Amino acid sequence: MRRREFITLLGGAAAWPVASAAQQPAMPVVGFLSSRSPGESNDLVVAFRRGLREAGFIEGQNLLIAFRWAEGRYDRLSALVAELVDLRVAVLFTAGGPPAALAAKAATQTIPVVFSGVSDALRLGVVTSLNRPGGNLTGMSLFSFDVAAKGAQLLKELLPAASTIAYLVNSSSPTAALYVKESASTASALGISVHVLSASTEQEVDDAFASATKSGVAGVVVPAEPFFDSRRDIIVALAARHSVATVYSFREYAVAGGLMRVINLKTAKSLGIDVPPTLLARADEVIE
Repeated sequence: MRRREFITLLGGAAAWPVASAAQQPAMPVVGFLSSRSPGESNDLVVAFRRGLREAGFIEGQNLLIAFRWAEGRYDRLSALVAELVDLRVAVLFTAGGPPAALAAKAATQTIPVVFSGVSDALRLGVVTSLNRPGGNLTGMSLFSFDVAAKGAQLLKELLPAASTIAYLVNSSSPTAALYVKESASTASALGISVHVLSASTEQEVDDAFASATKSGVAGVVVPAEPFFDSRRDIIVALAARHSVATVYSFREYAVAGGLMRVINLKTAKSLGIDVPPTLLARADEVIE
């Protein structure tokens, strides 16, 4: 090989890494869509990043995360998910229950969507089957409607003379109608009536507890609902201020000072919780 040809070859080889780097695809972006607010969801975000890291995905090194928060304003979700679709995210993760999952489903049929904490994904139409979700969505389905129904049973155990209880629902949520249906059915079997309290703003939550006091309800059931979950401190404080017995669906409410939340019996035993014998004898769920 002649000297000039050899130098030309070296020159080309020197340029290979640069050209190769220029052709590398951009770092993949994971879309994170939540119905809730960033401040009160910090623990969830920490866990999300930890899970990615354990799977070998580190933010800023081999992927980016684009966060979008509706902050309890479900009407904002369609615009927020449209932004993530426009970013061409590699995968879309939804947090904050059914509102975010349903918004993602409506926005794309091609981007993989992983949802978390959706109350009965099958009944809400998020998936067509639990064991074979089909389409581009998969995730974790909760049976929150059953848990909320257990809340009525616990209130009846706690307050045997109760004739009326209240259910707090968010009328802007796709779960509202199902919670009302389940609560009415359970309450009827227990011989008590249900007063439905509807709230989709902080002022309406305040008004709902004031209404519960005036209506003379024995207690309130707060079901799993992203808007309520993101304002749990306010709700717990209102229950205390109005001196109304209140049952919740998640541990965070009890930690914030709430009266009790529904948990599985096996979980209670593992935690060493002392449960009243009357509950153990006839209930699948207990309190903490």
